[in-house]
Amino acid sequence: MLTEERFKLILERLQINGVVKLQELVEELGASESTIRRDLIDLEARQLLKRVHGGAALLNQKSQEPGMDEKTFKNVQQKNVIARLAAGEIRDGECIYLDAGTTTLAMIPHIEAKDVTVVTNGLSHVEALVSKQIRSYLLGGMMKMHTKAVIGSIALQNLDNFRFDKCFIGTNGVDPEMGYTTPDPEEALIKRRAHDLSGKTYVLADSSKIGEVAFAKLFELRAGVLITESVPEHWRRAITQKTEIIEGEP
Repeated sequence: MLTEERFKLILERLQINGVVKLQELVEELGASESTIRRDLIDLEARQLLKRVHGGAALLNQKSQEPGMDEKTFKNVQQKNVIARLAAGEIRDGECIYLDAGTTTLAMIPHIEAKDVTVVTNGLSHVEALVSKQIRSYLLGGMMKMHTKAVIGSIALQNLDNFRFDKCFIGTNGVDPEMGYTTPDPEEALIKRRAHDLSGKTYVLADSSKIGEVAFAKLFELRAGVLITESVPEHWRRAITQKTEIIEGEP
């Protein structure tokens, strides 16, 4: 196995579990203990993890995704403004994709369109949709424990069975040059594929995400309509030159 392949697998395990044990990596990757130690040293030097006794843990930085419980209580007012604006873009009879995440989850109480069909990779989302009697499909695949998002190759295969009028995608970073980004490469694949299968893409991000850059790129700003509660003035010109914005005050 090539070094970069080992790096990718180590980071994937960290995204899922938050920590990895040295011995587990040795067994899973079929490499020597000294090789895995060197890999962890190299990844730490790249600031992608921190070594701990007997293994490694995620840094609180670009490659780390906050858990669902943590995100639920952050920027609540802003998320509700964004959720209301986003839900207002849904029309009667449309088939839409709702990405996992707390902002897209907040859309569900605001959906007023009739005869809507929703596909999602969010466990919390499908529960809320069913409670509101909205026809819904949950992608199959591997469930990320701390974000309750379905990811992986099975989810990607499931996704290819659908076509969407619109998709609503969450993001951790909005940057004029780097585009939309998220910490987890596997979640990025799901988001990107949903975008590819949709007639129109909306990206939901509160103002704290503007100017931020995470580990994995989704797509360029021009590929989606940005929905936010407000654009910081020092970013406004650069963002508006790259994409359409739907904006509303809290």
